[in-house]
Amino acid sequence: MKSISAKYSGSQLLQKKYKEFERAVRVEEIDGLRLVKQLAQNMEEMFHKKAQAMKRLVEAAEEAHLQHEEDPDLQYEYFNAVLINEVDEEGNSVELGGEFVLQPNDHFNNLSVNLSLSVVQVPTNMYNKDSAIVNGVYWSEALNKVFVDNFEKDPSLIWQYFGSAKGFFRQYPGIKWKPDEHGVIAFDCRNRKWYIQAATSPKDVVILVDVSGSMKGLRLTIAKQTVSSILDTLGDDDFFNIIAYNEELHYVEPCLNGTLVQADVTNKDHFREHLDKLFAQGIGMLDVALTEAFNLLSDFNETGRGSECSQAIMLVTDGAVDTYDAIFAKYNWPDRKVRIFPYLIGRESAFADNLKWMACANKGYFTQISTLADVQENVMEYLHVLSRPKVIDREHDTVWTEAYIDSTLDDGQGPVLMTTVAMPVFSTKNETRNRGILLGVVGTDVPVSELLKTIPKYKLGIHGYAFAITNNGYILTHPDLRPLYGDGKKRRKPNYSSVDLSEVEWEDKDDTLRNAMVNRKTGTFSMEVTKSIDKGKRVLVLHNDYYYTDIEGTPFSLGVALSRGHGKFFFRGNVTIEEGLHDLEHPDVALADEWTYCNTDEHPDHRYLSQIEAIKLYLSGHEPQLKCDKELIQEVLFDAVVTAPLEAYWTSLVLNKSENSDKGVEIAYLGTRTGLSRINLFVVPDELTNQDFLTAEDKEGVFNADHFPLWYKRAAEQVPGTFVYSLPFTAVGIQMKLEFFQKKFWTASRQCAALDGKCSISCDDENINCYLIDNNGFILVAEDYTLTGKFFGEAEGAVMNKLLHMGSFKRVTLYDYQALCWVFSESSGSGHTLLDPYFAFFSTIKWILTELVIFMVEFNLYSWWYSDLTTKAQRMGRSMQVPCDTEYPAFVSERTIKENMGHTDCDGCIKSFVIQQIPSSNLFMVVVDNKCDCSMFEPITMDPIEIMYNESLKCERLKMQKDRRRPDTCHPFHPEENSMECGGAMGLAPSLSAVLFCILLAVCPR
Repeated sequence: MKSISAKYSGSQLLQKKYKEFERAVRVEEIDGLRLVKQLAQNMEEMFHKKAQAMKRLVEAAEEAHLQHEEDPDLQYEYFNAVLINEVDEEGNSVELGGEFVLQPNDHFNNLSVNLSLSVVQVPTNMYNKDSAIVNGVYWSEALNKVFVDNFEKDPSLIWQYFGSAKGFFRQYPGIKWKPDEHGVIAFDCRNRKWYIQAATSPKDVVILVDVSGSMKGLRLTIAKQTVSSILDTLGDDDFFNIIAYNEELHYVEPCLNGTLVQADVTNKDHFREHLDKLFAQGIGMLDVALTEAFNLLSDFNETGRGSECSQAIMLVTDGAVDTYDAIFAKYNWPDRKVRIFPYLIGRESAFADNLKWMACANKGYFTQISTLADVQENVMEYLHVLSRPKVIDREHDTVWTEAYIDSTLDDGQGPVLMTTVAMPVFSTKNETRNRGILLGVVGTDVPVSELLKTIPKYKLGIHGYAFAITNNGYILTHPDLRPLYGDGKKRRKPNYSSVDLSEVEWEDKDDTLRNAMVNRKTGTFSMEVTKSIDKGKRVLVLHNDYYYTDIEGTPFSLGVALSRGHGKFFFRGNVTIEEGLHDLEHPDVALADEWTYCNTDEHPDHRYLSQIEAIKLYLSGHEPQLKCDKELIQEVLFDAVVTAPLEAYWTSLVLNKSENSDKGVEIAYLGTRTGLSRINLFVVPDELTNQDFLTAEDKEGVFNADHFPLWYKRAAEQVPGTFVYSLPFTAVGIQMKLEFFQKKFWTASRQCAALDGKCSISCDDENINCYLIDNNGFILVAEDYTLTGKFFGEAEGAVMNKLLHMGSFKRVTLYDYQALCWVFSESSGSGHTLLDPYFAFFSTIKWILTELVIFMVEFNLYSWWYSDLTTKAQRMGRSMQVPCDTEYPAFVSERTIKENMGHTDCDGCIKSFVIQQIPSSNLFMVVVDNKCDCSMFEPITMDPIEIMYNESLKCERLKMQKDRRRPDTCHPFHPEENSMECGGAMGLAPSLSAVLFCILLAVCPR
């Protein structure tokens, strides 16, 4: 096998060519700290360009609004995103429709868009010709010109938009929106994180929910939905808790009594599950609840762990029998640092006066919610109140969101990971200054893939990578982040946006790296890591050096990991441009699709260029606007020259048919650190046993933006001069048919050194089983073909157990903190407590192994975990998937042990075996005596096992708050704020005494 691999891969010729160029090559050590600072600067410049584009939109929007006079009778036809190009039965354009030119555009993933105009989307539950909306749409037409100018200045921009406080959403470029199967578009820009984060400051919130007997039925349903909608408006910089009250207080999560938790996705979902268990009974004691809420906010603020900015109490109730001014006087006046937002549930207005008084006297806002349809619009009102101080301060804070998934720009591999930069838009009219009117928020999306383009992968080495985190420690980009799951059409995980760095760099038990990055420090860190590859089947033990710094002007920090050894060094060669270009243009040459040799996105004329075409144009000197990585191009030209002889070598093998007796060899290939690859086929494409290998569909087998090919990684860790064999069956350098390889193996196993050529024992003997396994314990060859591709411990548990004890293999435990586990949810029917017990989970951890076909490409340790978790189990006894933590084993051979033999006692029967390494390979031959029944030994599998936490530990994990960095700005209140705009209800007029009291508070010292 070694001779075949050496012959068809051309490895010896390649070594010879590199030897010839040895004097022209110099080896340089990579300066990691200098590298990460340069990458951070590149990202800072890119982010700054996006922020400047938003600033231009803000200025244009505020000027357009300043010049606009509100006209309640204004009639204006605009392009409605849903109605454009729609016609009635007579073929005429519908109202707010009209002809809107749309053309496919490759920059927008071939979606049909209009690069000259924007469109306006109005939520289904709003009247699209409402006067406030029509006026807002009219003056915001001025943004069209700025949208176009921004795109011309920065062609890498994608969606730009303006989300209005009135509810409409202006999007550029214009695109047609399609309702769901129910004819509904539920999108409301004001409920998006980028809008909320830009409009308000971080906040600590206590939600009080009335669960007295009067809240039974529909009222409690509306109350739960109101609380859920409030949770939707909270983000990662906010903290909250929910307290239900009747004659007693009931923390919805009893474990979190007396504290607040971060409003990340996981915590909010956890509270929603408990919220479903609320039921109404007893009498409501609001005074006790308000006292608890004020004490909770005060005590938590003193710990220094919260937002240390705005504070609010959300009161969800069907009435209040008193104004409770004594409580407010004790805890909140005269400073009124805690705002009160009462939500009156139901149609009755008997207690509305009291609730509105509370809002007006405490700088809050009162709303009445009569139906489920009223919930979202009324909940949104509090955001405009919290935005007032920022508006009056005229602080256009630039905000960046954590990573999220945009389903619009599907890149073929599933929805695209994004971050958004957003800025608030204010009314600058003098007459509205003290009202602090927020007009809306502008924003633009930045694909995470664009960040990766600024990172030269060739400088990071084979196992190196770059990563970025937010001020909360959540991952913005990291090669181990897995936001999607499922086969075919990918789905997003429920908690994908709040994966902490400590969950992927889990070897850093003390969070040293994480905390340094969260605190915007610059420095280095080192640790030994175990990295799983090949979808978790294999493991590499590496020693990584980490370098990190902050990205100025953003809440992000950047890190770079370089592996010691060849990962810390880079060699530079030098050839002439002429000879380099000549060899680069060979038909067998390809460059990494996702690497940026030249930036072809920046100028429209360059977008249709391949990277090789762009390199030629750049080197010609005739295109000064084309920006390229000069250093990378020089190295790729060198690699092209050094590897060029392989093309002629492989061609000669193809032409010499008589010599090519090894019909099982299908492909020869090579790859270099600069992303250059050469591929030669020895068969026609239709005859390839693995059609996806070395194509874009084989994400693990090609150079990607964040990783080298799997075969490249594995070869780099192998002893120099040896070959790596694996399934799907490839060797570094060639791909051959598995049947061909197996045939060679069985032929070799029957050859003996005896004079007569006869073997005293061979793999043909019925009393022994022969296996060929790789260095991670996976079976390549076995007499039972159904075992191909399986882990050896599943077939021979007793022998594998002994090999582990003897040290021939070692077990490495890995952890997955992004897993999904099947659980069985069962609701309790108890009516004796306010809160039913939390879901009783009965985990069923079952590994279903199906027969692996010979040429299986995808063997995913986690694939069975993943199914859709987009809908909640609505009935008792339904299986569902939830986020969980798992541990699973991987196995690796001990290189220094070349041969070993042993035996194991199987209930009195001695089972013997021998294992021997195959020279110049990563393979081992194992011969096992099969006369004993060793079924009493359990198979050794690689099944993941859920890490179970007891109730005490679960509680501690909920309470645990990792280091985080607060946003740089905070606008909790403003002395000029007009707190008299505090809401109302139909037919509701505040009492004179209430008005006079609020005026008194407004003028008293703060």
